[in-house]
Amino acid sequence: MNETLNQTSTEEAGKLRVAVIGAGPGGYAAAFLAADLGMQVTLIDPEVNPGGVCLYRGCIPSKALLHVAKLIEEAEQAKNWGIEFPPAKIDLARLRSWKEGVVKKLTGGLGILSKQRHVEYIQGRAAFQDSTTLRISKADASEVVLNFDRIILATGSRPAIIPALKIDSPRLMDSTGALNLEDIPGSLLVVGGGYIGLELGSVYAALGTRVTVVEMLPGLLPGADRDLVLPLHKRLEKMFEAILLNTTVDSLKEDGAGIRAAFAGASVQEKDREKVFDRVLVSVGRKPNSEIPGLEKTRVQVSPRGFIEVTKQLQTADPSIYAIGDAVGEPMLAHKAMHEGRTAVEAIAGQKVAFEPAAIPAVVFTDPEVAWCGLTETQAQKENREIKVAKFPWGASGRAVTIDRPEGMTKLIIDPQTERVLGVGIVGAGAGEMIAEGVLAIEMAALAHDVAMTIHPHPTLSETVMEAAEVFFGTSTDVFRPKR
Repeated sequence: MNETLNQTSTEEAGKLRVAVIGAGPGGYAAAFLAADLGMQVTLIDPEVNPGGVCLYRGCIPSKALLHVAKLIEEAEQAKNWGIEFPPAKIDLARLRSWKEGVVKKLTGGLGILSKQRHVEYIQGRAAFQDSTTLRISKADASEVVLNFDRIILATGSRPAIIPALKIDSPRLMDSTGALNLEDIPGSLLVVGGGYIGLELGSVYAALGTRVTVVEMLPGLLPGADRDLVLPLHKRLEKMFEAILLNTTVDSLKEDGAGIRAAFAGASVQEKDREKVFDRVLVSVGRKPNSEIPGLEKTRVQVSPRGFIEVTKQLQTADPSIYAIGDAVGEPMLAHKAMHEGRTAVEAIAGQKVAFEPAAIPAVVFTDPEVAWCGLTETQAQKENREIKVAKFPWGASGRAVTIDRPEGMTKLIIDPQTERVLGVGIVGAGAGEMIAEGVLAIEMAALAHDVAMTIHPHPTLSETVMEAAEVFFGTSTDVFRPKR
C-alpha cells in the first residue's frame, strides 16, 4: 500500500479534494468533518438531501412510529393505575404525514448544514472511471466527470432477500415497505425475529394488527444474551398473536386477498402448517451495497460475504479509496458508521488514528428496550473466558416500580481477576439511553469499584448500573446477595 498517501500535513489536507459516495450517517459525518478540516468536499447521494437509509427508510421513521406505539401501550397500561382512556382512534393519513414530517425536518436540516459547511452536494449516482475519477449521473439526467484526491465509500446496505420467498405481490413487504404504513392490516406475518422484525411488528401490533413472528432459531434476537431477551419475549407473547421459534417459512403464495404461508418445524402442528395473512414482512437481515459501478477498475477488494475490505484506518487496498459503515462489515449500525467516517477523514488528514473501539452499543427499540455493549455472556461462554456476572433486578428499583415497569434487569460482565468491566447488558424501559454509561465504562477501562463508587441520582433507572456493581461486591443496598 502506498504509505505516502497517509503522510498528509495539515496544510496539504486543506488542499485535498474529497468525494464521499453515500450520504447516510457515516457519509455525511465524514463529509462534514472533512469540510471542517478545510478539505474541498463533494457529497453524492440519490436523495434530495443527506440522510441515507437511516433517516429516510430506517432508524428515524421507525423510532417515530415506535414512540406512537409506546404511547398507545401506555394508555392501555394506565388501567392498572386507575386511569382509563377510550380506545385509540387512529388517523393513519395524519400519522403517516407526521412521520414523513419528522424525516423531512431532519434531512432538510442536514441539507442546510451541507450548505453552511460549503459541501458540494450532488443528487445522483457515482461510478468509477479509475481510482480517483468518478462519473456522476445526476438526478436531472445530466452527467459530470470529476477527479478527486481521495474517495470515501459510504454506500450502506439494503434488506436481504430470501429467493424462495420472493413473490410479485404488493402484500409482501421489506422494512422500507412496512414503514410506508399504507394500511393497518388485520394480520401480519413477520419473517425473522431480529431487531427490525420485532420493532416493526411491535408498531403494527400496537396499531391493532394481529402479528405472528417466525424465527428459524431457538430464540428471538439471536446473538443477544437470553436473560436480556426473556422479559421482552414475555411481553411480546401478550402483544403478538404468536411467536413461532425453530420454524421456517417454506413458501409464500397469493391466496385471494392475502398471502398463504407454509411453515415447517418440529413444533409446528399439522393444523398450523399453512395460514393466510393480509401482509407479510420479510426482515432477515441486510446486505452490503458493495456492487459499485466501475469498482473493478480500482484495487479495492471485496470479501466473499460482499464487504469491502479495509484497514483499521478504513483504507481499502486502493490507497486513494476509503470505505466505512455497513459496506465494510458488522455491526451494521449508524453510530458505528459515523465514527468510522470520522476516523477515515482523520486518517486522510494525516492523523495517527485507528478504528478499534472497545465497545459498540447495540439497542433494540422494542418495549422493553434491550441494549448491550462490550463482551456478552454468550460470547464469553463460546470463548471459554472466565467472567463474573452481576445482575440487579429492576423489581428492586424504586424508579422502575413507580413507572410500573419492574420487569427490567441490568447486568455487568466483570473480569474476576482485575474486576474490570468487560460488558454491560440492560433490558427495560429506556435501556437505549442508559447503555452509554456502560460504553464509557468499558472504553475508560473502569473497574466495578469505579462504577459502584460513582454517585447516581435517586430515584432513577440509572442507579441500577451502580447497584449491579454493588451486587458484584455483595453490598447492594436494595438486594441482599452476599458475594460468595
